[in-house]
Amino acid sequence: MEDDWKPLLASERAGEGYTDRGVMDSLDPKSKRPFHVEPRNIVEDDVPERVSAEASVMSSRVHYYGRLTGSSDRLLVPPDHVIPAPGEIYVYSPLGTAFKVQGGEGTTKNPSIVTIFAIWNTMMGTAILSMPWSIKQAGFTLGIIILISMGLLTLYCCYRVLKSPKSIPSPGCGVGHVPRTYVTSVTEYADTSDWEFPDVCKYYFGAVGQWSSLLFSMVSLIGAMVVYWVLMSNFLFNTGKFIYNYAHNVSMADSEFGTNGTERVICPFPNEDHGNNCSVSLFHLSSNGTGAPLFDRWWSKTNTVPFYLIILLLPLLNFRSASFFARFTFLGTISVVYLIFLVTLKAFRLGFHLEFHWFDSSKFFVPEFRLLFPQLTGVLTLAFFIHNCIITLMKNNKHQENNVRDLSVAYLLVGLTYLYVGVLIFGSFPSPPLSKDCIEPNFLDNFPSSDVLVFVARAFLLFQMTTVYPLLGYLVRVQMMGQIFGKHYPGFFHVFTLNVIIVAAGVLMAKFYPNIGSIIRYSGALCGLALVFVLPSLIHMISLHRLGELRWPSALFHSFLILLGVANLIGQFFM
Repeated sequence: MEDDWKPLLASERAGEGYTDRGVMDSLDPKSKRPFHVEPRNIVEDDVPERVSAEASVMSSRVHYYGRLTGSSDRLLVPPDHVIPAPGEIYVYSPLGTAFKVQGGEGTTKNPSIVTIFAIWNTMMGTAILSMPWSIKQAGFTLGIIILISMGLLTLYCCYRVLKSPKSIPSPGCGVGHVPRTYVTSVTEYADTSDWEFPDVCKYYFGAVGQWSSLLFSMVSLIGAMVVYWVLMSNFLFNTGKFIYNYAHNVSMADSEFGTNGTERVICPFPNEDHGNNCSVSLFHLSSNGTGAPLFDRWWSKTNTVPFYLIILLLPLLNFRSASFFARFTFLGTISVVYLIFLVTLKAFRLGFHLEFHWFDSSKFFVPEFRLLFPQLTGVLTLAFFIHNCIITLMKNNKHQENNVRDLSVAYLLVGLTYLYVGVLIFGSFPSPPLSKDCIEPNFLDNFPSSDVLVFVARAFLLFQMTTVYPLLGYLVRVQMMGQIFGKHYPGFFHVFTLNVIIVAAGVLMAKFYPNIGSIIRYSGALCGLALVFVLPSLIHMISLHRLGELRWPSALFHSFLILLGVANLIGQFFM
């Protein structure tokens, strides 16, 4: 009688097939579950293809085998001769569409070296321009210590984000009711190969976790767009000023406070109290009185140039697709390489100017340990921030077993790049005659607009940021509109309104508070609070607690990370 209740197809084979196929390529034709979908749901590059009658028969045949298989099986495993050819397999999306699997050519994975430099290129952003200023705010010695420490802490938190989808058990496995000594041998984990970090947050914290991760991700993206607008205004102003001065043979050597010689370094605001980080000094850029030249009146870094950018960038933000701008992402790597070359050349020509005053400042040097160090931690939180997209980047790694190693190597390269630029600019800044406090939040501002090498850097960065800015806007639109309206492009009015708000934020900051160092540290500390420190630590502790493996040392360490993120945010408002 017991045999009457067994399925016609033995479940032992199905169980073996499920276990073995868990390590196979996700696009292996034999690991798919083919099925019939409506013709209107087939997504093709050309005219939508109709599902043939043969495909419909194939779907019925697979469903027949599914009914023969025991209901307790985790995966439908039809015989090999039932599996269709790769060209007839479709992968279903919960959004109601089906995408055809293209076969081996479309499933190419990246080697480790490509993955490492993809992470390096993604993390290398505008924070590199503020690194000398950030080290100056903390003090040279303390700045180096904090940079290394923050790199290690953010690397660990990024590792926790990368591992978070792997710790989610399958529904119904009863992890919470399994004895602790037996849990590792019976726990089955869910298939989270297509999950992102917001999906993990939704699993643990519900809609609150999903929306909070989205909100803080928006903070990082919009903060980056604001910094880009300020920098583009700066670069456009200095580029136009260089061209005007060159065309009219105007020399600015006597009107700028700085060093003499061929390698001039300037202090834009020599009479300001730099030690208190008074950003108001950035407002006094040029006098546009009635006696000022006409060019200075219509070409002002804060009064006019930020508004000129609207004519160029606002139409680009309304493009339905950002594929055109994605072709220029390689410019980011070239710009960073050129900045490293520029920094090396300037340091070689200027030499090093260092004196160590551990706690007391002098006329030309800052203490090695300063109470303004939270400004550096805020900048570094955004400088090392890649936590919201690390899962996506690592999915394309050819050797998944090397993910942790490749992530660590990428963080090492990023940290060394920041350290190299920050130490060389700080050490080579000519003190005396200039004070180290003259280092600007954008270190390119410490070089005159007539410097040809710096002009090339500014012009190149201006073009690169002009192509990246619409990409950032596209990411904001996709995430925000997708969550609210369920569509990436719900309509021109909705998209245009969102873009106007983003552009207005950039214009206002470029006019009234163009301090990229402070913008970076505020946005970095805010988004880092949730996506770097709090959410990864909480998810890891909850996962260990459900498995019965949470210990006091782990709980104390991850609680310390959460408190560190809170202190990092609070510290920004007292510096």
